[in-house]
Amino acid sequence: MIARINYVELPVGDVPAAKAFYEAAFGWKLTDFGPSYAATLDGITDLGLQGDASEAPAAPLPVIDVDDLDAAFAQVIAAHGTITKPIFAFPGGQRFHFRDPAGNELAVAQAD
Repeated sequence: MIARINYVELPVGDVPAAKAFYEAAFGWKLTDFGPSYAATLDGITDLGLQGDASEAPAAPLPVIDVDDLDAAFAQVIAAHGTITKPIFAFPGGQRFHFRDPAGNELAVAQAD
């Protein structure tokens, strides 16, 4: 199974303000996905800005890209990770969230 961190999602209170900051500070282009989410789409390690408090992670959320989501889900459980959000669809694919034994939350995603 191929696995690499390819995305980091940040909780933000004001998506337009955060978007404006990252565009001005680093020249990044962020695409809006509705009123509460924006993301870079350059394909290196992308950044997502989550403005929906009910969906936002408590801290930055690294996302691991895999080629077999079901296998990764089983491996996380077997390695004693704790699933915090079971597999769900999002624009562009599916993912799940988990906590490692140290309490860090990460996500694992597979593109469509």
